[in-house]
Amino acid sequence: PQQYCYPSLFIYGHRASGKSHVVNVFMKDLELPHVTVSCVECVSVVLLFEKVLQSFFGGDAALLLPRSPSLSDFVRIYRQQSSQSPAKQTRYIVMEKAELLRDADVNLLPALLRLQELVKDNISVILLSEIVWDKFRPNTGCFEPLLLHFPDYSKGELQQILSTDQHPSYSAEFYSSYINMLLGVFYPVCRDLRELRHLAALNFSKFCEPVAAGKVKETDTHKLWKYIEPHLKKAMQTVYLGEVSSLQWEQMEEHETGALRGLSAHTHVELPYYSKFLLIAAYLASYNPARTDKRFFMKHHGKIRKTNFLKKNEKTSNHLLGPKPFPLDRLLAIFYSVVDSRVAPTASIFSQISSLVTLQLLTLISRDDQLDTPKYKCAVSLDFISVISRTVNFDIVKYLYDFL
Repeated sequence: PQQYCYPSLFIYGHRASGKSHVVNVFMKDLELPHVTVSCVECVSVVLLFEKVLQSFFGGDAALLLPRSPSLSDFVRIYRQQSSQSPAKQTRYIVMEKAELLRDADVNLLPALLRLQELVKDNISVILLSEIVWDKFRPNTGCFEPLLLHFPDYSKGELQQILSTDQHPSYSAEFYSSYINMLLGVFYPVCRDLRELRHLAALNFSKFCEPVAAGKVKETDTHKLWKYIEPHLKKAMQTVYLGEVSSLQWEQMEEHETGALRGLSAHTHVELPYYSKFLLIAAYLASYNPARTDKRFFMKHHGKIRKTNFLKKNEKTSNHLLGPKPFPLDRLLAIFYSVVDSRVAPTASIFSQISSLVTLQLLTLISRDDQLDTPKYKCAVSLDFISVISRTVNFDIVKYLYDFL
C-alpha cells in the first residue's frame, strides 16, 4: 500500500457497463482513502479543489483556498497539507463523467493526469468516461494514462442481470422467460442496461395479465409470447425517450385514439417555433431531390412539370430509399423559404440546429476534422414531421416530391 501507484488511470466503456460501481465497491471494500467527484456536480474548478482538500485533509484545508483559486493555489495548499499529514497509502481521486473535463480550462486535464508529480504525494487519479481516450488527448500532448476498457454486456450477461429483478409474486423461471422475450425484441436496438431495466418494469404487468386472468399457464411460453409481442413492438417506439414515464405509457395504451394511434410519444415533444421549421426544412432537404428545390421554393419558377425533371427509369420513392444527406446552406435556404416571417441568420438559429442534433432529430454525418460545410440527415419519420407541421399550420405534403 505504501508504494507509489500509477499516476493516472483512464477507464472507459458505454453507459451502464459497471465502471463506477466496480471502482466504488473496490475502494470501499479495501478501505482505500479516496474521493469520488462527479464532473456534472462540480460545475467549477473551485468545487473540485474544495472537495478534494476536504476529503483528504478536512474542512480547514478547503478554507485556505482563495476566492478564485488557480491550479497553482490548489497544488501549493495540497503540498502544505500533505507535508503535515503524509499519505500512508495511495490516495485516489475518482472523476466520474470525465468527458466534461474537455470543456474545462485547458491546463486542468493535463495537470490531473500528472498530479502525483505536481504535488509530490502518493496520489492517483482515476478518470471514468463513456468515450475513448483519443477524444480526450490535447493537441499539445500530455501524460498518457493507463487505459482500461469495460466492454458491453453480452446478451447472456444482460439476461442474468435483469433476471435478478424478479417479481416476488411469480417464480424465477417465469420472470427469466419474460426477460428472454424482452431481449429478443430489444437487444438488436438497445444494449443499455438502465433502459432495458426500465422497459422490463414497464411491460411486465402486460405480460402477467393472461396469467392473472387464468387464461394462460406460467409455463406456456408460446401463448405468452403471442400476447406480449405486439405490446413490446409498440414499446420500441419509446426506446431512449426519457420524457415517457410509466404512467404516460399506460395512458397511451388505454386511450390509443386519433393522433396517438401508431405514433410514439416522441411525436409530442415540444420544440421552439423556429426549431420546428428547421426540422421541416431538414425533412424536405432529405427526401426531395436537390434539383426540385427551384420548383417548390421559388416564386417565379415558371411552369415545370414533374416529367420534365424526372430521371429516366426513376420509379423508386425517396421515402423507400431513406433520407439523403444535405449541406447546411441548403437547409438554411429551404428554412428561409418556408418560414412565415423574415428571420435574421443569428447565432440562435445555428444553436437550434445543434440542439436538434443533440435530440437526435438530425444526424451530423460529416467528420469532426472536415473543414467544409457540415452535412446532415433528417432522422424523423413522416408521421412525426406531419404532426410537427400541423402545429405550425404548414402543409408539408404539398412540398414533398413523392406526393406530387
